[in-house]
Amino acid sequence: MASLPALESPCTYQLHIHLSRSITIPVGALGNCHFPAGKYLYTGSARRNMEARIRRHCSKNKKLRWHIDYLLRHSAASVVSVTRSTTPECKLNQAVAGEIPVPGFGASDCRNGCISHLKLIDPA
Repeated sequence: MASLPALESPCTYQLHIHLSRSITIPVGALGNCHFPAGKYLYTGSARRNMEARIRRHCSKNKKLRWHIDYLLRHSAASVVSVTRSTTPECKLNQAVAGEIPVPGFGASDCRNGCISHLKLIDPA
């Protein structure tokens, strides 16, 4: 009897974010960044403990570590839903159409040509 191939565990996630109003906030080394109101998609990955990472992102009270933490801490930002995928982070990100409000956001360690891992997919 042939064995079934092992199922890949999701290691990539996308946060569907609603920003109720335009904001300008400091984002670590990126400095002051402007985010127009609307719907955003942030693509990230976690090689381990992905569910803990997602819970952390959804929390308002946290130490600011990643670019997305600065945006999600703001009262105008909320995570509407989360999708999980086995598709590599950059490939999934590059498949999404949208505007790039802040070049470099979430992509400081990207080696695959992504300008940003945050895209404005539906401006308000």
